[in-house]
Amino acid sequence: MLLSRPNILRSLGRTVAPCRSLHNTAWLWCFRSAVSLDKIYPESDLDLTKPQQIPKTKGHNFSGYVPMDKVQVTYSRSSGPGGQNVNKINTKVDLRFHLASAEWLSPELKEKLATKHKTSITSDGFLVIRSDKTRSQQLNLAEAMDKLRHLIYTAAFVPPPPAVEDIERARRRLPSL
Repeated sequence: MLLSRPNILRSLGRTVAPCRSLHNTAWLWCFRSAVSLDKIYPESDLDLTKPQQIPKTKGHNFSGYVPMDKVQVTYSRSSGPGGQNVNKINTKVDLRFHLASAEWLSPELKEKLATKHKTSITSDGFLVIRSDKTRSQQLNLAEAMDKLRHLIYTAAFVPPPPAVEDIERARRRLPSL
């Protein structure tokens, strides 16, 4: 059965009116899933633009925040296949920062980075990280930043002391003389 236009509008008017009043109070009824981010991380403000304050523990005092104004980023042409854009677009990323003057790192962390990655440090004291994995400049920059964070996290890692059970197990394995 086909309805005429006035009948359709009348029927819509009846259903739309309650929805309008419901729409005004929709913020009271909004659905939150059990896996929404504010329920998983209730203490986090989830703002990625500012550095996160992580409580400093012994040996690990790097929050993951790298100030971009302290890091020099240069782009150059990447090697390898690239199609038509291979000789036009600078996609290779070189990240460098002066290790000795990086005040956002602790002195102990600077020493560990200098000893662990001495082959990546230039004669001027700059730590250099390169990335040319993809054909995208932004993805290569993200990968270079991830490499930098990984280098710092691995240098800051302090292994936990062995458990009593592990010490006893190792003692039993040793042959008695």
